[in-house]
Amino acid sequence: MAVNSGTSALHLAMRCLDIGPGDEVITVPMTFVATAWAISYVGAKPVFADIDPVSRTMDPAGLEAAITPRTRAILPVHLYGQPADMDGILGVADRYGLPVIEDAAQAHGARCRGRPVGSLGRIGCFSFYPGKNLGAYGEGGALVTDEPELAAKARALRDHAQWERYRHEMVGYNYRMSGFQGAVLDIKLKYLDSWNAARRAWAREYLDQLADVPRLGLPVFDETSPSVFHLFVIETDRRDHLAAALKAAGVQTGLHYPRPVHLQPAYRWLGLKEGSFPVSERLARRCLSLPMYAELTAEQVSYVCRQVRAALETGSRADRAVEVGVG
Repeated sequence: MAVNSGTSALHLAMRCLDIGPGDEVITVPMTFVATAWAISYVGAKPVFADIDPVSRTMDPAGLEAAITPRTRAILPVHLYGQPADMDGILGVADRYGLPVIEDAAQAHGARCRGRPVGSLGRIGCFSFYPGKNLGAYGEGGALVTDEPELAAKARALRDHAQWERYRHEMVGYNYRMSGFQGAVLDIKLKYLDSWNAARRAWAREYLDQLADVPRLGLPVFDETSPSVFHLFVIETDRRDHLAAALKAAGVQTGLHYPRPVHLQPAYRWLGLKEGSFPVSERLARRCLSLPMYAELTAEQVSYVCRQVRAALETGSRADRAVEVGVG
């Protein structure tokens, strides 16, 4: 069901599963805030489970510990294009009889042990924001499911809750995708696999060229569930220094995401503090997104890697000078 944004797709997923006030939905604090917005839109409470430090996605052990009698759904995020541990997550979901909604907004075309992300839970949600691996010319999103009743409900809710013309049995929304955006996506979809393959190739170049840089955290390349590298995110304690040095060298970087959702002012009412989810918080302090898109060139990737190496080596020499009292 094509809709006008990934946020709308997530909202409709909540409505399709009749989640509402008094319910809880478990997700991760390291994501774009729209993941949690969808839970709040229906009056439910977002509950967080920390991420695994290697995959940077939902830790199934933390997920199980977060389940309460009020839990109504599980909302994992395929962060940065890396599929979450769906085997572990679905195992927990099956034991407790909970539906899984996949936030696949950053993982178009990714596969988890051969199965496309978005197809493993009861509902999958995608965003087609222009910067995504599959982006429209403007905003866009989609909700996918293999359950006809959920599909019919989502299709109606996105169009003012019309099961038939001018008959409205519940409150609906104007969440339809414009025809123009659909036409753009129909053309671009044909190239998604080749674009993802190019992203993976550039990711391997980054990994090869940065592998020996001290104290630099790099994303994993999981052969069984490979990332589509919507983002190539490194980690360093000298994140701000590195970002400034790269900017001076003409390299644009990004922060995805510098403040976890549980520490956002909008969710202050949850009563969560720093230290509540240490893995997510550490990633938020140290993350830096390097340039990543299919049209990169070998020269550009090498240039970025040289600048990263130079900036961190300069920083390391300065640190050593301070430690011994010189410079």
